[in-house]
Amino acid sequence: MPKQEEDRILREWTPILLRTILIAAMITLVAGLVMTYTFAPGYYVEHYQAAQHGHLIGKETLGLLVERVRQGNPHAVLTIGLFVLTLVPLARVAFCFILFIRERDYTYVALTAYVLAGLIAGVLAGSAG
Repeated sequence: MPKQEEDRILREWTPILLRTILIAAMITLVAGLVMTYTFAPGYYVEHYQAAQHGHLIGKETLGLLVERVRQGNPHAVLTIGLFVLTLVPLARVAFCFILFIRERDYTYVALTAYVLAGLIAGVLAGSAG
C-alpha cells in the first residue's frame, strides 16, 4: 500500500474513531445519569454524608465495576462512561504519534511521545490512588 494511501486512511479514520469513542462515552454517561435518577436518586447524597463522617469507600477494580454494571449499579455505569471518555485524548495523541512517525517528523514524535507518556502516567496514577 502506498504511503499516501496509508496517510489518507489514518487521517480519515482518526476523527471517525474519536467521534465513536466520544459518542459511546456520552451514551454510557447519559444511561448512568438516567439510571441514577430513576433507581438511586439519593446515592451520591448518602455517600457524601458517609464520607463526611469518615466512612470512605474502598478502591474499585475494573472487574468489580463490570460486575456492578451487570447488576445495574448506576455509579458503576457512570464510572465506566468516564473511563471511556478518558480514551478520547489518549486515542488522539496516540494517532498523532503514529502519524508523526509515518511522516518521520522526529521533533513532533518526541514531543508527542512525551505527552502520551504523561497521559498514560496520569491514568495509571489515578487508578493507583
